[in-house]
This record gives sequence, structure tokens and C-alpha cells, in this order.
Amino acid sequence: MANIFNPQVIKLSWQQTIPVRHQVLWPNESPEFCQVEGDAEALHFGVILNEQIICVASLYLEKNRARLRKFATLESYQGRGIGSLMLNHLIESLKMVDINYLWFDARASALPFYQRFGCTQSGDVFFKKTVPYYKMHIDL
Repeated sequence: MANIFNPQVIKLSWQQTIPVRHQVLWPNESPEFCQVEGDAEALHFGVILNEQIICVASLYLEKNRARLRKFATLESYQGRGIGSLMLNHLIESLKMVDINYLWFDARASALPFYQRFGCTQSGDVFFKKTVPYYKMHIDL
């Protein structure tokens, strides 16, 4: 079991991702708002620490491409390397199954985080509700 000194990335069901998605990404919406089409077929991951899920991310696969969606880390754990642990795990996992392209919509506030991993911004800003986003991608 993971502990404070050893956070671990584990597989989750889509239902297990909803509380963190809701709390971090869309706290003013209903929990159902945080479910997306394709959740039943996607791969879902969480970082667990002290038996608590503190970070979640979901991958939607199509041939040799993957889309990252609903990547969220509880606020009290942000800036502590938890998101980096997750993103590194996802990238390495995708490489092992011959996925060579990862894309996602990134909140404008998270651009520097993704750029540290070599992700590239493409296109103009767009909005989900009132939150600014950019398309981003990385060749794996």
C-alpha cells in the first residue's frame, strides 16, 4: 500500500475518478458534469497516497493515438510532484503499447507544467464555460 513517502499510480474505474475530477476541475457543477463520453472504454489512473486518491487522469485510445482527459490533482498536493509522477507514468505506459501521439486540452494556467514535458501548444485559446484552454500534444 502506498504511503506518504511512496505515492503510487494505480488503475481505477471511471467511477473512482469522479470525486477528484469534481472537486478540482468543476466544483460548481454537478458530479455528473465530470463524466465524459467514452469513460466506460477509457483507461483511468490514480495516484494513491495514504489510501486516498489524490490525483486522477484518463486516457482515451484510438489506434496509435491517445487523448488525455480529466487530469486533476487535489489542491493540497499540487506543486509536490504528484502530477509529474502521473504524467511520466502515462507517457511511459503509452510508449510501451506503441502509442506515438498524445493530445489534450490544457487549461491555460497549466501550460508551463505541460511544456516541461515537451508538450507543444497548438491553435488559439478556446473556452469551456469561462475557463481558457489550449490544444496541446506531444509525439512519443
